[in-house]
Amino acid sequence: MSTALRPEQGSVLAPSFERATVADVMCAGVITCSPEAPAVEVARIMAARHVHAVVVAGLHATPGSGEELAWRVVTDTDLLRAAADLDGLTAGELHGVAPVSLSPSTPLSEAAEIMAAYGVAHVVVATADRPVGVVSTLDVAGALAWGRG
Repeated sequence: MSTALRPEQGSVLAPSFERATVADVMCAGVITCSPEAPAVEVARIMAARHVHAVVVAGLHATPGSGEELAWRVVTDTDLLRAAADLDGLTAGELHGVAPVSLSPSTPLSEAAEIMAAYGVAHVVVATADRPVGVVSTLDVAGALAWGRG
């Protein structure tokens, strides 16, 4: 009896793309900063931790409703867009709209479709409105590698 895995089953470390969920491939935990953090500090966090996204946690203004406790994401692309004015900006000024977030039980194939549809390279994995991890296109690529011979 052979104990070797067939490629379509994945590996001990990761299931195949077709069988994977977001929880299977996400980077657990999130790196956060406050909205008041200088943008250059966000760049330093990304460089030091070798990540492409940082969650900005704190109070955010919402149209017509004042401020609410929420979270946003600053990506390396946000930093690139603001590079000329980076010294005067904060993390709260860098982030765009609320991030695309998914449940840990979301099938990875569905997550990949959503990422493609929204044109994003990162999705936040959340439970009960709390971020618990991040999935990037590289995580999806790793899962795609299994079961492809």
